Amino acid sequence: MSKKIFALSIISLFIIMLATPAFCDGPLTKLGRGISNVLTCPLEVPEQTSRVGDSDGPVAGWTVGILKGVQMTIERAAVGVYEVATFMLPYPKDYQPILKDPEYFLQDSSY
Repeated sequence: MSKKIFALSIISLFIIMLATPAFCDGPLTKLGRGISNVLTCPLEVPEQTSRVGDSDGPVAGWTVGILKGVQMTIERAAVGVYEVATFMLPYPKDYQPILKDPEYFLQDSSY
């Protein structure tokens, strides 16, 4: 009997989780975004070094770019872990992303 209740609870949880309004991000989007951020966070250091180097020169790339990359690595990893851990909760409002510029690694942004 307890196995049936457990199975029904899990099935109900997934049905509720998938039944989100069409105009909002959903829990699966939040989970995918979190996993993506956790997996790609180490790539921020070379990416930021390259971006800052291209815009401000090689010395800035190797100083400011590395520091910005370390900051973005920590930020992206922390947000990714948070989103994976809380993917079923609609926080922030309606599963919206915490990192918005860019939401995903290598997405067009206004860096």
